[in-house]
Parts: sequence; C-alpha cells; structure tokens
Amino acid sequence: MTTHVFIVDEQSFKVHLKYMFVGTGSKEKDIDFNGGAGSRLHPQTENGLVSMMADFSRVRIGDFVIFYVQATKGREGKFYGIYEISSSPFHEPSGAAQYLFNELGKNLTFRARIKPYKVYSEGVTEWEALDEIKGIIAPNQMLWSLIYRKLKGNRGNTMITIYEAERLFGLIRAKNSNQHIVGNSYSYSNNKQIALDTQPSNYTGDTHITFNILPRLLNKKANNKAYESHLQMFITQNLGNHKSLDTALNTTHQVIEWLGNEVSCGVGMQRIDIMFSKRNDDIDREIVPIELKARPASADNIRQISRYIDWIQQYYISNRPSTIRPVLICAASNLSRVTKQAFYNFNAQYNGICLPLEYIEVTDNGNDLIFTNTPY
Repeated sequence: MTTHVFIVDEQSFKVHLKYMFVGTGSKEKDIDFNGGAGSRLHPQTENGLVSMMADFSRVRIGDFVIFYVQATKGREGKFYGIYEISSSPFHEPSGAAQYLFNELGKNLTFRARIKPYKVYSEGVTEWEALDEIKGIIAPNQMLWSLIYRKLKGNRGNTMITIYEAERLFGLIRAKNSNQHIVGNSYSYSNNKQIALDTQPSNYTGDTHITFNILPRLLNKKANNKAYESHLQMFITQNLGNHKSLDTALNTTHQVIEWLGNEVSCGVGMQRIDIMFSKRNDDIDREIVPIELKARPASADNIRQISRYIDWIQQYYISNRPSTIRPVLICAASNLSRVTKQAFYNFNAQYNGICLPLEYIEVTDNGNDLIFTNTPY
C-alpha cells in the first residue's frame, strides 16, 4: 500500500482529526472541467488543478496516511500517524459554502475519508525524521521523498516509498514506546499531541462527486493542445481498472503494491511522471518508471529515462530489491530511425541493469483512451 504524507497546519489538523478526512486544495478558481470537455480557466491554472487531482487520484482505499503539521514560531514541524484511507477520492466544490470551510480556514477541494490504523499520541519532529542519522548505514536509506519535497515545496500530498514508510512508522512507534491509542475520533491536545476526542463528530459532507478527466483530456487531444498532466491523472486513477492500460502495462492480474506520480529523483527538477511497484508472485517484484509524452516519441526521451534508471539503481533497489522495467508512453506515430536507434542504444547500455524499454502508444476511439504495447 502507498503511504501519503499530507501537509497541514495546526488549525486544519484539528478538523482532519475530528471529522476523519484528508484533503488538499488551491487558492485558485474551482475546477469547471470535472466531467466536462470545456474549461474557462487559464491553461496554467487548469494544469495546476489537474496536477493536484493527479496526486489525489493515486490514493486508494487501504493506503496509509501520515500528517505533517507545519512548524510555527517556537514549535517544530512534526509527523503524526498512522491512519488509513477508507473512501475513494471525491471533489468538494470551492466557495464559502464548502463543507467545513470556516473550521478549516482554507479551501480543500480534493478529499478522502480516513479511519484509524494505529494512532500514536506523540509526533516525530522533522529533524528526527530527516536529519538525524541514527541507524542510517548509507545515504540511500534516508527519507529522500520528504527531503526532496522540503527542497521543492508545493506538494500538499506527497507519497513516500514503502521502505521510507517503514522507517517513518518505526520512528513514530519508537517515539511512543509502541503504545498506540484506540478510538474513532481524535483531537490535537494543546497543539502538542493526539488525544481521544470526547465529543466526536461525523463527516456529513457530500462524498459522491468523483473525478472524471476523460472528456476534458479527449477535447484537448482532439484540438492538439497539451494534455500530459491530464494523461498522468487518467493513468494514476485508472491503473488496475482499465482494460487496455492494464494489458499494455501487464497489471491485469498482478498486485500493485505502490503507486506514485511526479516522483522526485534528484535535487534538481527531475521527476518520474508515474512509477509503480507490482508483485508478480511472493518473491518476484518489479518497479516500473513511466515517462509520459503527449506527443510522438523522440530520441531525447531516452536521456530522461536514463536518469531515472540511474537514480532507481542507486537509491531504490538496495532498499527494496526489484526488477526495473522502464516504460515510455507517447502519442502514436511512426518512429524515426534516429529514435529507434536511441531505444536500441539504451537497451544495450542498460543490459543487465533493467529490462528492455517498453514503448506504449496512446490513441483514442472518441470515447476512451487505448494503450498499445508497440514493438520497435
């Protein structure tokens, strides 16, 4: 299961605990394209909202949740947990009438319900989690997903890898001497620790407005407009539940144990568009980095994928041994000789390090996307 770290402040944290939900939002206008083909929003605003929808679309029932309460004057930021996603993601329209808007003091457009997993009173400080190196044997064991998030910011919902989650869970358990508290609703006592709530409240907002990016994606694709962020959201939402996508990615019968998008893989701006881990059986596991392009493939795509493989080999594989299976998903086209040669060169260079590059073309039939694993 994927673990998601939600960034909150003290005020909103209390509301999350009392009503048992998580959420992210934007100060920008509300989405006007959910389920529709058109949009009045500026493309940059739209893409920003779609990126947040993509972050939330990777959330699955049964995933884990950790809250990070941001630092205030005289008080360190801390990680608290552990909770579990208990509903599919849903859209809460923006505006003053938004459910719990006044209590939160902010707009949280994208939400999901949660329930207790093992909830611990004390939080782990950011310094303890990210800077202290007790028990760290090698740099690749540090919580790089959260370190990258700190360096780059602007991610209210950050996924961490399975081995990073195990380390963070261990730190939280140790901080609390392995003693968790049992209940269904909680409070943030004295802005210091989680405690049982003596006056629990039920979440009574509407949870039935789901995400549907397909009409907008097809519209942009038909009009030759950029749609990579929309494609990323479509895949994060539908992986494991879409026939042609799962056939192309070989995820029809295997267990997807972890899913990430915009996975940071360096202190620069490099990010893997989508990456997931799947188990073929009890001992055979694959990590699949995916590069997305809403245009025809080119030789330059290989440069990015090579960086991803180098990072995964150095930072991921030693923590969670897996077969690396790189994938490039692009708009359908006739591959040029130069592009094909770049693919061949990549396969020769990384022979024995990862499986050969898989090339998947995306087309549509006017109603849905079609993904096809294409030989080259």
